[in-house]
Amino acid sequence: MTTPAIRDSRLSGEDERRVLRRDPHPQLFRPLRIRSVELPNRIALSPMCQYSADNGVPNAWHFVHLGARAAGGTGLVFTEAVHSAPRGRITRHCLGLWNEEQAIKFAEIAQFIAECNAVPGIQVGHAGRKASVGRPWEGTTPIGPDAGGWEVIGPSPLPYAAGWPTPAAMSAAIIDEFINETVRTVRLARDAGFQVLEIHGGHGYLLHQFYSPLSNQRTDRYGGSFTNRIRLLIQTLQAVRAQWPNDKPLFLRLSCTDWVDGGWSLEDTVNLARILKREELVDLVDCTSGGNDPRQQIPIAPGYQIGLARRVKAETGVLTGAVGLINAPDLAEATIAGGDADIVLLGRALLADPTWALRAAATLKYAGMKWPIQYERSNIY
Repeated sequence: MTTPAIRDSRLSGEDERRVLRRDPHPQLFRPLRIRSVELPNRIALSPMCQYSADNGVPNAWHFVHLGARAAGGTGLVFTEAVHSAPRGRITRHCLGLWNEEQAIKFAEIAQFIAECNAVPGIQVGHAGRKASVGRPWEGTTPIGPDAGGWEVIGPSPLPYAAGWPTPAAMSAAIIDEFINETVRTVRLARDAGFQVLEIHGGHGYLLHQFYSPLSNQRTDRYGGSFTNRIRLLIQTLQAVRAQWPNDKPLFLRLSCTDWVDGGWSLEDTVNLARILKREELVDLVDCTSGGNDPRQQIPIAPGYQIGLARRVKAETGVLTGAVGLINAPDLAEATIAGGDADIVLLGRALLADPTWALRAAATLKYAGMKWPIQYERSNIY
C-alpha cells in the first residue's frame, strides 16, 4: 500500500478497501513512540464523560469502563475529563483529582490499563462558565446553589447561552489559583502512574473560553489581541510542563474552530500550534472543534474533523490526533496511512464496542494483534 493510492480521490470505496487490505501491517497498528512512551497502536479512547462519580472519586463503573477498552486492544486509554477543582466540574457527578482519596482510585485504574499492555492517559480540565449543570439524561441545564450547584467563573461576564448563569470574571488572583490547581492535579496524576497527560483546551471549557473572542472580552493582559487571549493557555502549559515528567508526552485538546463567524478559526489554531511547537510545550494537538457558542453550525459527517488535524499537521509539523465519528476501521486506517493524523481518538465507537480495536485488526487483516489470553478462544477471525 502506498500513501498516494490511499489519497487518490479516483479510487472507489471498494477499491480503497482492497488497497488497505494488501498491507500485512496496517499503519493503524504500527507503534508510535512519543518521548519515552510507546503506544502499541494508533487507536485511543477519546475522553468521554460518564457522569457517574461521587465527590470526584472514580468507582467500579470507571474501572470497568476504562479497563474493558484496554483489554479490548485500544492502545491509549484516556480517562474522561478530570477536573482540577470542585467548581471546575461540569456536573456534580464528574471526576476530579484534587485529593488523595481520588488519587488512590485513579492509581488502581492506571495500573490495570498498563497491565493490559495499553497506555494509561488522563485528561485534565476545568469547565469554567459551562460548569454546574445537570447530567445529559437530566437535561444538561444549569443548576443553582439551592439545588447543589455553585457559582461559575470565566474570562468575562458572558453566559454560555440564554438562561445560563453569568460567570464571575476571573481576577488575577483567581487565574493564579486556577493554574496552581491544575499543577496540583498534574502532580497527582503523575504519581498515580499515568503515562500521557492531555490538557483540555476545547469544547467551550475554561481555556477555550479565554482564547476565543466570542467568550473573552477582557481589556487586561488576558484579553483583546490573539497574544493576550492565548496567554492563560500558554502559562498553564508552561506550569504543567515544569511538573509533568520530561520523558512523558503532553497532549493538548483544542477546538480548532468555533464554527461561528468572528470566532476562533482554524487559521488561529495553526498560528497557535506553531508557537506550541517552537516553545516545545506540547507533543500532540488533539484536533476537535466547537462547543463554545450555541450558534455553531457544524457539518457533521463521518470523519468530519479529520481535515482539521490534516491542516495543523501539514502546516506546523506538530503531531495531531483526529477525532469525530471515525467509526469504520477503513476510515481510521486511511486517516493514519494518508498522513492526516498520527492517532485516531474514538468516542462513540468505543462506547458501543469495547473490542473495536480487536475487530478492526481482523477487518484490516492484521494478524499481529495481541488478544488477552483470557479471550483468545473467541478469536475466530
